[in-house]
Amino acid sequence: MMMRKPRDNSQALAAFMAKKAQIDAMLIRLMDLSADHFDVSPDSLHWGHVRNLEHVAIQERWIDVLDQAFLIADFTLAASSGVTSRP
Repeated sequence: MMMRKPRDNSQALAAFMAKKAQIDAMLIRLMDLSADHFDVSPDSLHWGHVRNLEHVAIQERWIDVLDQAFLIADFTLAASSGVTSRP
């Protein structure tokens, strides 16, 4: 039987890490904006600011990404705690 040559996944790993860095940068920016109340002072706050945050919060792509990420985390936590299904 012939031994398989290990695959070189260095390009895939580099691409993965580059995309991860992009996501990390977006998350850091979002956390920075959140810590600064999205550049809105309490004195100037109005319903337009609420709509802006609502728009950010309901972006389908973010919801899908977060759902997928947390679904994986939920199953990992469930497996470690003995829970077999989600509510």
